Amino acid sequence: MSWKRAKLKFVTRFGYGDMLPPDEAQDGPYQVFGSNGPYSAYYRTNTRAPAIIVGRKGSYGKVNWSDVACFASDTTFFLDESTTRHDLRWIFWLLQTLRLDEGSVETAVPGLNRENAYENEVFVPPLTEQQAIAGYLDRETGRLDALVAEKERWLELLAEKRRALITRTVTRGLNPAAPLRDTGLPWLDHIPKHWEVKKIKYFAGISYGVGDELDKSLTSGVPMISLPNVDIEGTLHLEELGWANLSPTERIPLLLRKGDLLFNWRNGSSAHVGKTAYFDAEGEFTHVGFLLRIRFDLSQHEPRFFKAFLQTLRATGYFLYTRAMVNNTFNQTELENLHAVVPPLAEQRAIVAYIGSATAKLDGLRATAERTIALLKERRAALIAAAVTGKIKVPQAA
Repeated sequence: MSWKRAKLKFVTRFGYGDMLPPDEAQDGPYQVFGSNGPYSAYYRTNTRAPAIIVGRKGSYGKVNWSDVACFASDTTFFLDESTTRHDLRWIFWLLQTLRLDEGSVETAVPGLNRENAYENEVFVPPLTEQQAIAGYLDRETGRLDALVAEKERWLELLAEKRRALITRTVTRGLNPAAPLRDTGLPWLDHIPKHWEVKKIKYFAGISYGVGDELDKSLTSGVPMISLPNVDIEGTLHLEELGWANLSPTERIPLLLRKGDLLFNWRNGSSAHVGKTAYFDAEGEFTHVGFLLRIRFDLSQHEPRFFKAFLQTLRATGYFLYTRAMVNNTFNQTELENLHAVVPPLAEQRAIVAYIGSATAKLDGLRATAERTIALLKERRAALIAAAVTGKIKVPQAA
């Protein structure tokens, strides 16, 4: 292989982007690029066409491409025909192998230091081979990206099917022939005639947890569940817990027990309000005040049915169009007065069993698709690295 080795500074230079003037209208025919990609428009450009935009701060090291002239903001570097004599599209692929997002700092703010980037040693093929490599990678990564996009669409369909299955089951039950009745509630519509609709306060107890904030100075005590321990699907994760220094008298009302639900009533984003987790752990635990505990008489109600019901409301946007839309909360009083469907206990248990079985199959398909996507992305990264280092022969460059 007749390729030379050179530091990146001898291949290209990184031009600094410009600050977008705050007193000028941010509108126009040209895209404005930040570290994450285009985010606004402007009336003029500061790059030629085409251009590479590299994140300098924030999502530093991220590499974006623009076929047309654009405006590179002050959080980015740009590369165009004025910054190199080499094939720009080849450089685009080359930069993606240099791990520019790892271990770089610029002053006190994490970012990409171009002097550090310039020290990377790269293989530099002749211009005709650069062009051939760029064309090859455009074609091959395009095929891989299409496969990834297809799998990601499949994941979206699976997620929608999962949501629809749970929603229909917790509002219509398992018997498609069951007579229905109108609940009189616009967001609930029709339910099986023999089901009840009750405010939650009439069949469950709801209470706040320990204060509003974790005391991060504590290193022992009672493990305390906080907002990050409840994921978007309502799964409870018991890693990286905080601690609460509860007195013996406080433990009695504040400790969790199997079958309790934890309801996220307050957060920085209304999209997270309504996340609900089922508590099923051994030992003593308590919870932070941003989570409401819902406690049931387990001889009368199946908590996991009501977890599914609350998660359904969140998924359908119910909490977004109530008070949560205004101040990102759905507090104890509001939750106590929320109307919930209440099937007979035997049906609650049967519905929970059915949802568990049906979603397990869908989750298995999702896991398979996610593994396929991960493998395709690994293949893409390996292909780019092999092509720009000469480990594979590009047909047109042979």
